[in-house]
Amino acid sequence: QVQLVESGGGLVQAGGSLRLSCAASGRTFSSYAMGWFRQAPGKQRELVAGISSGGSIYYADSVKGRFTISRDSAKNTVYLQMNSLKPEDTAVYYCAADNRRSYVSGSPGVYDYWGQGTQVTVSS
Repeated sequence: QVQLVESGGGLVQAGGSLRLSCAASGRTFSSYAMGWFRQAPGKQRELVAGISSGGSIYYADSVKGRFTISRDSAKNTVYLQMNSLKPEDTAVYYCAADNRRSYVSGSPGVYDYWGQGTQVTVSS
């Protein structure tokens, strides 16, 4: 069993930055593919960034060049550094863990574990 706990959300002005953290329990954290998803009101949950167990990284086109995902296996933590935030980045952000695939999947349904979510609000 893996538990994921996100932190770091909040209210920020457009152009600002936030860093989200996802702390995971479990001994085999480093073997999981990890994803950061977001869901805005009335929209589907979408993959924003992901990192495979081998370190391959994926970014959605909408965040390329602005967001950076990283993982610290010693701390069992995945981070999402978000810079140059825009109002359209406003959403609840979730981290998720997939222990069956070595690559990052964009389908929320394949992820085995989810955090509780953290709200990110970007004002214009």
